[in-house]
Amino acid sequence: MVKSSFAPTALLLGNFVIGTSVMGPGGMLTELSSDLGVSIRDAGLLITFGAAALFICSPLSAWLTGRFDRRKFLGSLIVLLALCNLASAFAPNYGALMAIRLVMMAVAAPFTPQAAGTVSLIVPVEKRGSTIAYVFLGWSLAAAAGLPMITIIASYAGWRAAYLGIAALSCISFLLLIWRLPPRVSGSAVELKTWVALGRNPLVMMLLLITALQMSGQFIIFTFMAPLLTRLAQATPGAIAVVFSLYGIFGFIGNVMASQLVDRWGSYRTSLMFVAVLLTGMTIWALGAGTLAVMAIGVSVWGVGFASTNSMQQVRLVGAAPPFAGASVSLNTSVLYVGQAVGSAIGGVLFAGDMLHAAGYVGVVFVAAALIVVLMTKRFEATVGADKRA
Repeated sequence: MVKSSFAPTALLLGNFVIGTSVMGPGGMLTELSSDLGVSIRDAGLLITFGAAALFICSPLSAWLTGRFDRRKFLGSLIVLLALCNLASAFAPNYGALMAIRLVMMAVAAPFTPQAAGTVSLIVPVEKRGSTIAYVFLGWSLAAAAGLPMITIIASYAGWRAAYLGIAALSCISFLLLIWRLPPRVSGSAVELKTWVALGRNPLVMMLLLITALQMSGQFIIFTFMAPLLTRLAQATPGAIAVVFSLYGIFGFIGNVMASQLVDRWGSYRTSLMFVAVLLTGMTIWALGAGTLAVMAIGVSVWGVGFASTNSMQQVRLVGAAPPFAGASVSLNTSVLYVGQAVGSAIGGVLFAGDMLHAAGYVGVVFVAAALIVVLMTKRFEATVGADKRA
């Protein structure tokens, strides 16, 4: 029981390592570009193509690994992730680093959805929403601590040292998972009819659309946040690390707030509030682009919404189709990575075209569309609630 009670923290740390690995290149684009002899846009393709690999592998892994022992499986993923980060540190050129990145993202893909699915197996139903939000604090911490750490290490010791740092964190995460995650915990295999059932659920489809829109909007800016801060506001590496820290710290605060509010407010109201906060922050960034202080304020407000909105998406998906929770969460994770790929690709085009101010406004349009879809889901959620009562 002691193990089980501490298991969410082990999963949180695992998400921290996964999040740091996924977002890592964003904190060292300038160093990667300079050392490997490629453009900033090409360095950003590490995120774009990595997200595409995550998109493909996330639902595939849910289908193939549903019955695996979660402690052994999640621990093995973290070990492989450590090896991929270690290999990245010694990559001889851009092509090799890209190849390793694709393998790394294939390894990372199953962790987050399987971690969410594990929560549903080891905690009581009444605590499931808040515990899922707690586990997703790992992604907030990745932005609050992991990304600034990478930015500082890469700027002073080089990007190879940054990859070595992530590898070391992965080893710590592995030990905690093996020590604290309960043994012999496994779910059910995901069958073809599960995907069909999810595809016929209108609420699930609308929730996935929200994920795609809001992640696309964020990654138009987020992928290139460091060079955008440099070009628009002449920010130093230290200032960039501070901005990343603000993003993550306020993301952590927002996720804590969401985990406390969701059980009282319900997932719809909580989600609506934090998507609105996300939109507000990105609007401040867009309007204040060129002034470092205003951009930092925008990032702070944006941060409050970024992790909490994703956590609420997971909670709402579990509630929309409880029997298919593992599959719906993995599908959402896959769509999340679609958003990252689309957003970073659009951001790359805008950055290469020197349309630096336009990036903020395009991102705002995507998130505003996500907010409209959130409002539209209220009617479908009421239908789901009626079905459950019947």
